[in-house]
Amino acid sequence: APNPGVYWLEVKDEGGKPAVVFLNRGGSPVPAEGAKITGDELTFMVGGTGQNRPTVTLRAAGNKLTGTVGQVKVAGERPPAWGACDANASHAFGKPVTLFDGKSLDAWDVQMKTRPIGWSIEDGVMTNEPKANNLVSKEKFRDFRLDAEYKLSEKGNSGIYLRGRYEMQVLDDFGRTDDRVHGHMAIYARKAPEVNASKKAGEWQTAQITLVGNCVTVTLNGQRLHNNARIAGVTGGALDARETEPGPVMIQGDHEKVWYRKVVVTPIASKQSSR
Repeated sequence: APNPGVYWLEVKDEGGKPAVVFLNRGGSPVPAEGAKITGDELTFMVGGTGQNRPTVTLRAAGNKLTGTVGQVKVAGERPPAWGACDANASHAFGKPVTLFDGKSLDAWDVQMKTRPIGWSIEDGVMTNEPKANNLVSKEKFRDFRLDAEYKLSEKGNSGIYLRGRYEMQVLDDFGRTDDRVHGHMAIYARKAPEVNASKKAGEWQTAQITLVGNCVTVTLNGQRLHNNARIAGVTGGALDARETEPGPVMIQGDHEKVWYRKVVVTPIASKQSSR
């Protein structure tokens, strides 16, 4: 496949038995079933529901893994060992990069090259026609602040991927208290927002996201939702697993209708100590 997706695996020892959590490219990481380690070989069945529950067989050699997920051949390695990072530090910012200026979609490519874009500009706002392509910025970024303004349809669902790897959920969940790990501005399936700061569907919302290393601080509609939180790993739908490298901003268009009127990325030129 041209874009086979990214798997993610966590293995822990619980009372002498392997406890496995697995991300099967999309969706959420889920506990595996029937995990066994025999010599250098790990086998388990993908947890969750539905028919797509392949058996996974992986062999370890140093820091590398090879094997199969069902019929798919896979290879993997340990994620980076992130050092100290502070999204709240007094950063030196570079020149802002306007990814949407209200006039054109020139700053964007699409994830699925063979499919139509499915986005258009209406009254200075970019909007999708579900199920549209996912927008992928032509420019890549490492550490940055992202400022976005958008509104959602009723029960609307989108997402903003940082470096193309970590999804910040964009969701119409005004007033909801359930399933917070998938709530508005959650680090998707990784960390719930501290509070629900969502406005109602159809109202403009303002998000500010600062990413440094794998630390992120997020403010939504003036309320702090993540405070220098560590991102545990890639989220479902990640474009690649090269976590220490610069990556694009990706905006989901393949769910319900959404409108974005501002997307600006301000690179962090250098990291400075906290004040």
